[in-house]
Amino acid sequence: MMSRMSTLASGVGLVALVASGLAAPAAVAQAPAKAAPAPSVKIMEPKQGATVAGTMVDVVLEAQGVEIAPAAEHRAGTAHHHLFLDTDLTAADVAIPVGMPGIVHLGKGQSKYMFDGVAPGPHRLIALLADPNHVPLKPLAADTVRFTVKP
Repeated sequence: MMSRMSTLASGVGLVALVASGLAAPAAVAQAPAKAAPAPSVKIMEPKQGATVAGTMVDVVLEAQGVEIAPAAEHRAGTAHHHLFLDTDLTAADVAIPVGMPGIVHLGKGQSKYMFDGVAPGPHRLIALLADPNHVPLKPLAADTVRFTVKP
């Protein structure tokens, strides 16, 4: 009988400590929040090493960890796609230039694009995510594929 009384008393003591905020049961402890994944982009089409028939090349992009939106909306936390066909990336700390051969801005929030008149031979395509001011995201969110166009 005495051991049952001490167990009961210790249980009452724990309840009193929890109620007072001095102790918390282990089941109440919360796991640390997971950080959001860093933004990334993946070129879904053309596939790495693909051979494309004809001079039209369909590009399909997929982004993770960021909302793709039109650049004109200037909303924080959004990005849009840029494509570099057979062109090196521009400086990572300045806006991507407009009107440069080989650089395409998908500033309306598009995730698809068609290059027309791509010459036969090997090509390199880089997709890059940039903020509403066309400055590449930090850390850099880019993907590269190489493909060949056959006439």
